Amino acid sequence: MSNTVALETGASSTWYSNRWIQLVIGIICMSMVANMQYGWTLFVEPMAQKHGWTRAAIQVAFTIFILTETWLVPVEGWVVDKLGPRKVVFVAGILCALAWVLNAKAESLGMLYFAAVIGGIGAGTVYGTCVGNAVKWFSDKRGLAAGLTAAGFGAGSALTIIPIANMIKADGYEAAFWNFGLIQGISVMVLGLLLIKPPASSSSKTAGKATVQQSNRDYTMGEMVRKPVFWLMYLLFVSVAAGGLIATAQLGSIAKDFGHDNTTLSWFGLTLPALTFALTIDRILNGVTRPFFGWVSDKIGREPTMLFAFLMEGIGIIALLKYGHDPVAFVILTGLVFFAWGEIFSLFPSMCADTFGSENAAGNAGMLYTAKGTASMLVPVGAWMVSSFGWDSVFYFASALNIFAGLASWFWLKPMRSKFMAQ
Repeated sequence: MSNTVALETGASSTWYSNRWIQLVIGIICMSMVANMQYGWTLFVEPMAQKHGWTRAAIQVAFTIFILTETWLVPVEGWVVDKLGPRKVVFVAGILCALAWVLNAKAESLGMLYFAAVIGGIGAGTVYGTCVGNAVKWFSDKRGLAAGLTAAGFGAGSALTIIPIANMIKADGYEAAFWNFGLIQGISVMVLGLLLIKPPASSSSKTAGKATVQQSNRDYTMGEMVRKPVFWLMYLLFVSVAAGGLIATAQLGSIAKDFGHDNTTLSWFGLTLPALTFALTIDRILNGVTRPFFGWVSDKIGREPTMLFAFLMEGIGIIALLKYGHDPVAFVILTGLVFFAWGEIFSLFPSMCADTFGSENAAGNAGMLYTAKGTASMLVPVGAWMVSSFGWDSVFYFASALNIFAGLASWFWLKPMRSKFMAQ
């Protein structure tokens, strides 16, 4: 097919109506909101020290952010399916900027929680829109396109982790919230004006080139949620997401309790704290894994890729527990954990569009994405388990969830989805 199409308004084609340019715009938008989740761990200890809030109380804000980021995506995705992405993402940029400005000024947990609601709505809108747009434009390369887009969210914070950490140290966490919040939010507003939806004929023309089985009909969200195969996908998404979210939210606390809060390492010509190195490498690998495993799943299928990746995650979590007290091993193994976790954000939306069609892909993938919000409810539980039983209980729990998901994807999901697709 031609890579250029008429604008959704009926105007003539422009330079940004090329599907690869649309993909790049979506990736950049995603990278601009990545710190709202992946940079959070840098702010937890400074806020606790200044205000005397407990880790568990602060992490409630993280849970609220994830819940609002994910559970409203079906509604946002439905709006995008009907109206297109442009205006929706512009408003989302405003919300993202406002959220971090409020974080900078928050003097109470109530204000922190309110900011988390605003930020979650903004980030979720950006996420759901960009991933939904990608799987629509690239029916023939869904895994790769969704993976590249999700990589913006997974690795987008890698370049800013060090500047944010330095600003927190030099000027306080409030300055970091304020400055980076405005930069990120305004960038999303501007880029959002360039996003367009593909023509109705786009998905059907490229679907024939796909190497994985795809549905020959488009299901509405209401039809999809009545199918048992959807809820099995949802269960596996929750199982894998939970362990990764616990690690994401508490990596700073893990480093401190493992004795790495004052440890420095010299790698690649840089001398940085072990936590900063870990966060930077984790973000890069958490981004690389999404297009990598998405591309692999385009070639060999979604379930075989899930089996391999989820089992790798389960083993990596246990290895981090056993060997993570060594600073070098801590950095390497956290990288492995994030590499084996991030692929869920390319595999599941691709599988969802394969199974339930392209027409309503943004809303349907958004409904499946709420599994991340469900999984986030275990983050405060993880903090409680640490205070009550130590890190061992959390690591073994997260590992068990991943091993279960890996085996279930092959022995349970694969035959169920094959039967559904055949019907």
